[in-house]
Amino acid sequence: MRQGFAVFAGTAPEVIRASAREAEATGHASFWVNYPGRIDGLAALALAARVTQRIALGVGVVPLHTRGAESIAEGARAALPLDRLLLGVGSPNPGALARVRAGVLVLRRELATRIVVAALGPRMCRLGGEVADGVLLNWLTPEHARRAADWVRAGAAEAGREPPALFAYVRAALGPWAPRRLREEGAQYAAIPAYAAHFARMGVDPAETAIAAETPDALRAGLARWSGVVDEVIVRAVTSEDTVEAHLALLQAGRPQ
Repeated sequence: MRQGFAVFAGTAPEVIRASAREAEATGHASFWVNYPGRIDGLAALALAARVTQRIALGVGVVPLHTRGAESIAEGARAALPLDRLLLGVGSPNPGALARVRAGVLVLRRELATRIVVAALGPRMCRLGGEVADGVLLNWLTPEHARRAADWVRAGAAEAGREPPALFAYVRAALGPWAPRRLREEGAQYAAIPAYAAHFARMGVDPAETAIAAETPDALRAGLARWSGVVDEVIVRAVTSEDTVEAHLALLQAGRPQ
């Protein structure tokens, strides 16, 4: 199982640059940022591109309902190395399936890069299996990820193609404050209808999908639960402070073995 590392796109630029450099140096397969609200994740990811040479660069994910596929393609071409890019896209309902399908078609025409579809439920997982190079899972347990993987493979089989790569965002925090911080993060997502339905479908509290670790050994044990479940687990950093030191401590504690 490969490992990636992800940070909040709105974190300080020096945190993004330092985390990306260290992720590449420590053998991580990919470095990711998200695309929250008005913060341009493509521009944030470009900070990482400038200080790395080999590591794959992911954005998870650009919302197609607020930024059209043509604009996404233009932004990616202008700032990012397409041969290293994992371009994540997604959309909420209503109309999510049609919007993602159409968006992927445009992006395929405009860009020679890998396209990753964000998926929570069975229909989007199947669509990702049908049209994407990768499917990004989020806020879920390893047990539910196995079900999601089956949905992705079913979509690929129906389309007569090989299944795409499976990625999973796994939020992780290190330190005695970790459970509280992850509960806060989970509560923010649980207030979003699509995620509320997602957690209800799994029958779990959001914090149960994350890794709250007091020690590096506990963090590694939490990551080990994902072995064999997905192709790549992406440690989404949740820190107590927006500092280089806090992010690098988490990155190094969970570095690939």
